[in-house]
Amino acid sequence: MSVGFGRLWAAQTVSSLGDGVSHAALPLLALSLTRDPVALAVVTAAGTLPWVLFGVLGGALVDRWDRRRAMWVTDVARAVLLVAAAVAVALDVLSVGLLAGLAFLLGLGGLFFDTAATAYLPDLLGRDTVLLERANSRLRGAQTAASGFAGPPAGSALLMVGRAVPLLADAVSFVVSAVLVRSLPAVSRPVPRSGESLVRQARAGASYVFGDRLLLGLALRPAVGNIAFLAVETVLALFAHDQLGVGAFGFGLLLTAEAAGGLLGAGVASVLGRWLGRGAALSCTAAVEGFAVLGLAVAPDVYVAGVALAVCGAGMGATMVLGPSLRQAVVPAALMGRVASVSRMLAMCAAPFGAFLGGWLAAACGVRAALCAAGGLLLVMTVVTATMTSNRRVEAALRAAGGGVDRPAGGRVGEGVV
Repeated sequence: MSVGFGRLWAAQTVSSLGDGVSHAALPLLALSLTRDPVALAVVTAAGTLPWVLFGVLGGALVDRWDRRRAMWVTDVARAVLLVAAAVAVALDVLSVGLLAGLAFLLGLGGLFFDTAATAYLPDLLGRDTVLLERANSRLRGAQTAASGFAGPPAGSALLMVGRAVPLLADAVSFVVSAVLVRSLPAVSRPVPRSGESLVRQARAGASYVFGDRLLLGLALRPAVGNIAFLAVETVLALFAHDQLGVGAFGFGLLLTAEAAGGLLGAGVASVLGRWLGRGAALSCTAAVEGFAVLGLAVAPDVYVAGVALAVCGAGMGATMVLGPSLRQAVVPAALMGRVASVSRMLAMCAAPFGAFLGGWLAAACGVRAALCAAGGLLLVMTVVTATMTSNRRVEAALRAAGGGVDRPAGGRVGEGVV
């Protein structure tokens, strides 16, 4: 693993810690301004809106830009935004509207940074699949530990010191990340076609994903998975309270069990890929997620529920290492930003449907029925996409990628494979 990756890993870990601080602090800041559930929902939704509105165009822009510069400039911009928000808090002029605007702009920055980082990593590591899996495992593990374990309690504690303190802490994390990213090595990147419009380039990225069965299968899994997982997330607190008799502290432990499983899954993803083949491993982890959610649906007590969530988290953690690593290995560098952003946009757009599905089924049939439906949806998705991401198709795509040699942008990843 290169020294450059070490700096990228450190940058994303520090940034993830700051994200965890903000993810805990922003909802609490909103709660200090209003008790209106609709207003609170607006602040939450504002952070995801950039992916829905600009996901494909953002990927096209990243494919035009120097990806290293895009990352550190985005980090600096987010730091400035957070400092401005901290000043608004200090002057007591912060409002729900300003907070929603902050969430939107931070989400837009996240779109550019995440897409650029996803596109930069395979260039940094020479598009080596083994190295990419190892790198994504470390990045995913660090992100889970920083934003899932350490960041939220730190954000809550800092908020008790002062309302502006968590915002300033997150700003510092972005500055540190920007400095580290700025020191990364420059990598060669494809020169965009001159005279081609941004919209046309964005359309080419979307067509590339939807026209290739392997990439479409890799995109459908997180999209359909988000429907199921948001359905679970919507009713999980109600399920824990009403069916399992768990209080606030116990609910936090359930979420911790899921995060711990995610760390384990990210750590063993490469081993699973070698043992089963990458395509079969992806089908296996998807099936594990589905059966784990069904196990959660029938859990008689909090202990079984905790094990089910940990197993589900492990499946998710492994999937989120194997899928992106494979995509980074087989997609041409010239299209990497657009392909990554299209896949992420599909997942983000699917999430609200899951929240609605979970709430509607819980109201109509009960929370256990909502969980059963989510588990069943995951298993159906596993069956539907199994042939799309089979070992044969994956191996053919890796051969076509030539071990790091980019193919023409018009070529198809899994062409000619049944």
